[in-house]
Amino acid sequence: MEFSDVVRRRRMVRRYDPDRPVPPEVVERCLANAVRAPSAGFSQGWDFVVLSEDDERDSFWRATTPGDGPSDSWLSGIRNAPVLILCLSDKEAYLDRYAEPDKGWTDRDEHRWPVPYWDIDTGMAALLILLTAVDEGFGGLFFGVPPAHHDAVKVAFGIPSGRAIVGVVSIGHALPGPKSPSLRRPRRSARDVAHWGRFGVAGPGG
Repeated sequence: MEFSDVVRRRRMVRRYDPDRPVPPEVVERCLANAVRAPSAGFSQGWDFVVLSEDDERDSFWRATTPGDGPSDSWLSGIRNAPVLILCLSDKEAYLDRYAEPDKGWTDRDEHRWPVPYWDIDTGMAALLILLTAVDEGFGGLFFGVPPAHHDAVKVAFGIPSGRAIVGVVSIGHALPGPKSPSLRRPRRSARDVAHWGRFGVAGPGG
């Protein structure tokens, strides 16, 4: 598939066919592309926990959703995803890397960082997973874990306390379903969001 087609076809898929699995080799290709994401100082402070077995995914949903609450349409659809990939960032890997002689930030002061690149880089890796899934003929979704449930997820899967849960990518065969109400909002074009030379200045042809 042409890259431009992959980008255009990428959608946030919230309903999956529970009877059609994702082959392990597809997941491996997604992860192989994920580690090609850029990272500050080539710190590569990311980890990915793959949940592809029924009991593993059930453990995730038990850790993140109330056991006695009603299941809404979003949860009912996403629970059928045959693969979940937890995307974790490692801040310490970045602080360690930038304390090395060629960087020299030996004080390891987080305030030197204009934004948390450990989370941003992990998010870019997650996008490569999503795009690879589309290229392989699957649908995907990136969603967050409510902060109140982060500790429970870490305990459930032996995740070190120093890792942050940036989000989760679900992968599977998409099922048709109602569109998100958010899609009623028009997509901003490149011309709408691009500023040339100075904020508020339209580009060529604007």
